[in-house]
Amino acid sequence: MLRFLLYMFFAWLLYKLVFEFIIPVYRSTKAVRKQMNDIQQHMRQQYEEQQSAHNYGQGQSSQGPAPKPPKRDDYIDFEEIK
Repeated sequence: MLRFLLYMFFAWLLYKLVFEFIIPVYRSTKAVRKQMNDIQQHMRQQYEEQQSAHNYGQGQSSQGPAPKPPKRDDYIDFEEIK
């Protein structure tokens, strides 16, 4: 009879351990991993959008005519007013 009660007690402890500790920890770990993956994917997408926009802007400037340096004749002297 005592052995049966000990087995029942250990079965109850095992049940409590599994359903009140292990399964909730597993679920929360799974949820946190999913959220981290979502955040990383979102950040990667933003980075790629920024890079593509930056590359597009660079491509536009390299295709157009290069700005000419100012001519020396365009320089206007100024006099200091006292």
